[in-house]
Amino acid sequence: MPDGNENIVVKVIPSISEVSPKAWDRCAGTSHPFTRHAFLSALEDSGSATAETGWQPQHLIIESPKGDILGASPLYLKNHSYGEYVFDWGWADAFERAGGNYYPKLQCSVPFTPVTGGRFLIPDRTGTEQTIALKQALGGAMVQLANRMDVSSIHVTFTRKEEWKLLTDVGFLQRIGQQFHWYNNDYTNFDDFLGELTSRKRKQIRKERRSILDKNLTIKTLSGAEIEERHWDAFYKFYLSTTDKKWGSSYLTRSFFTLLGERMGDQVVLIVVEDAGHLVAGALNFKSDDTLYGRNWGCLA
Repeated sequence: MPDGNENIVVKVIPSISEVSPKAWDRCAGTSHPFTRHAFLSALEDSGSATAETGWQPQHLIIESPKGDILGASPLYLKNHSYGEYVFDWGWADAFERAGGNYYPKLQCSVPFTPVTGGRFLIPDRTGTEQTIALKQALGGAMVQLANRMDVSSIHVTFTRKEEWKLLTDVGFLQRIGQQFHWYNNDYTNFDDFLGELTSRKRKQIRKERRSILDKNLTIKTLSGAEIEERHWDAFYKFYLSTTDKKWGSSYLTRSFFTLLGERMGDQVVLIVVEDAGHLVAGALNFKSDDTLYGRNWGCLA
């Protein structure tokens, strides 16, 4: 690792495929599923997050004089605000009524994924002072890139609190959002969890769970090699059904799910529901070392 006195180079890369999975994940780690090379490359290689869909990769990497990657950020040039889960339509409208062009803009995030995580990815073994310096360098590089590309703004969304604070040092404005998380408060079983709820909620949940048994439905939890292409075929239909019902956009392509299974299947937790052997519903989850993330779900029944 450099001692802080060496020059570094910040590069803009148009595809995450230009960085090896090992080099990227040395910065991102492999626990958090959504900043891994496997997840981001699946989005790009499947055609889900590309220039054609309004997510043009402009990822940043920091290189040492020896060519080692010291830091990275997932960054995209956007010509719309879809798939971000932070609604800035009001800002766009006000900006354009004032005579400006809100799009294109730069978006530092994980496409279609409103999950808090690192956006300035630095290897864990990096010292504290150097980590701060490298993250500031990434933030400063975004500002320079924005000026060079003449975009209206830069948005860093669902970042961790320490990065949220650090960005003010390079001129970013702070904004606050709200999320709801479930924590396992040392429950030894499901009844322990139910015991913390009101009587009405306990009865409702137990009634819903009994209804599954009454309908003779079978629920299976699959991961890794247990997930077959037939499962992805069915799940893609569930996914489309959900987006159609909610008048949403189907951002993810069918091939994205196959690539997920191939590249990071061990971090995928796919729950499927069968009715007399037919797949009728499913929920796609991802797991880190300490968290389960629910992402997409749907049913045909």
